[in-house]
Amino acid sequence: MSVPRDRALLALFAAHRRTLTSYANGIVGDRGHAEDIVQEAWLRFDGAAAGGTVDHPVGYLYRIVRNLALDGQRKLLRERRYLSQGVDRNAEEVAEDRPSPEIEVAGRDEIRAMRSIMDELPEKMRIALEMHRLGDCTVKDIADYLGISIGSAHALVVKGLEHCRAALRRQSLG
Repeated sequence: MSVPRDRALLALFAAHRRTLTSYANGIVGDRGHAEDIVQEAWLRFDGAAAGGTVDHPVGYLYRIVRNLALDGQRKLLRERRYLSQGVDRNAEEVAEDRPSPEIEVAGRDEIRAMRSIMDELPEKMRIALEMHRLGDCTVKDIADYLGISIGSAHALVVKGLEHCRAALRRQSLG
């Protein structure tokens, strides 16, 4: 890559770093971990950009952050399961500060259902809803990121929420 392109990519990353960190924080619930994810996303993004052109660089950055955050959550869940299997019998008598296995399974089912519902949304609407609800981004941030008006960004979030609520209602009735 040429030097100007490197600078352009770095400027793009710097401009979106705060919202990327908020987005990751909404998924992992830990600001420090979110910052680590964003740094890893930059390394992967930079490596991919060095290998060729990236058509939608900001969208690609958000996708990398989302995937890294979700992968990290899955890894954490696996580690917790593994560690809990190795606990000796006396430790089982101590009260746990985590939900019962039934509640965990129900929670995972709810997350899977919500992901499935959100995957039904058009891409811009899904991104707007994820940025707003998971990334703690303002409607202005969403509008800037998507290159649309603030009113359009607000409409995307509202329509996305309405879709999710209606789908959840249908699932609970069915």
